[in-house]
Amino acid sequence: MDRHWIRVLPSPFTGTIILDCVNMDLKIGKATTKDRKYVEKLEALFPDLPKRNEIFDWLQKAKFDVSGLTTEQMLRKDQKVTCRAGTRVAVSAVYMDLEAFLRRPDLLEDLNAFCQTHSYDALVAMTIFFDAHSEPVRQLAVFCPHVALRMAICGALERSHSPMLKLTPFPAAYPNLQAYLQGNTQASRKKLLPLLQEALTAYSESMKIPAGQPEAASSEQVDKGLDRAGSTLTPGLSQDEDDPPLPPTPMNSLVDECPLDQGLPKLSAEAVFEKCSQISLTQAPTPALSKK
Repeated sequence: MDRHWIRVLPSPFTGTIILDCVNMDLKIGKATTKDRKYVEKLEALFPDLPKRNEIFDWLQKAKFDVSGLTTEQMLRKDQKVTCRAGTRVAVSAVYMDLEAFLRRPDLLEDLNAFCQTHSYDALVAMTIFFDAHSEPVRQLAVFCPHVALRMAICGALERSHSPMLKLTPFPAAYPNLQAYLQGNTQASRKKLLPLLQEALTAYSESMKIPAGQPEAASSEQVDKGLDRAGSTLTPGLSQDEDDPPLPPTPMNSLVDECPLDQGLPKLSAEAVFEKCSQISLTQAPTPALSKK
C-alpha cells in the first residue's frame, strides 16, 4: 500500500468529508458550517495527516477513474433510484464528459439492457468532470423509451425554477435520449431528486383513467400531466400520502437540519408506562369458567 494512504487511514472521515465537499471550496457551495468545523477538529487531532489539497487530489483522482468500466458499471458506480406510483427512475453520476459518454460503442443497447435488467422506466445520467481551469462541468442525459414519461421528465427539468438548471439542448443522435448542457453547476443530483419526484407524481396522475373513459390515456390527459409536471415544482419535496419521506441522501456532508442529526425520538415516562400497562393487560391470564 502507498505510504501516503497509510498516513490517511488514521482519520478516514477527514478524506470523505473533504472529497464530498470538493475540498471545502466556497465557490462550489457544498461545505456546511458543520463540515468545516469537523474537518478542522480532525486535522487538529491528527496533525501528521497530509495537507488537505493532497488528500483531495488523491481521492478525486480515484473517484474519477472510470477506465476499464463497462457502461453498466459506470452507471452503477454512483447511483440513486427514485420511485413514484410504480414508476422507477435511476439517477447516475457519470464521471466523464457527456460527449465522450455518448460516443461509447453500443451505448443505446447498453442503456436499454441496463433499464430492462433492473426494471427502470427511465435513466437520468449526470456527467461530471472538471475543465482546464479546475471548474466543475455538469451535463445531463435523459434516456426513456416511453415518450410521455420522457417528455414529463425533460419538461420538468427544463422549466424548473427551484433550482433553475439553465439547460441547453445538446445534440445526441440517439432515439429515446435527450441530452443537455447544465449551466447551473451547483445543482447536484441531490437537488434533482425532488424535481424528478414531482414530475413522476404529475405523470402518474395524468395516466389515471377516469370512470367511463377508454383504457388508453388521451393526449389531452398526457398534456395536462406534463403541464403539472413543469408548473407544480416547489422548493419542498412533494410526497404521495402512502409514500414515507425519503431519508437524507447518503452523503458524508453533515447537512444542517438533517433528520438524523436530531437524535432519537424522545419518549415521555407517561407514554412508556401506558404502553407497559397495555402489554400487561393483553398478556393477563383469562380466568377459568367455574363448573356448575
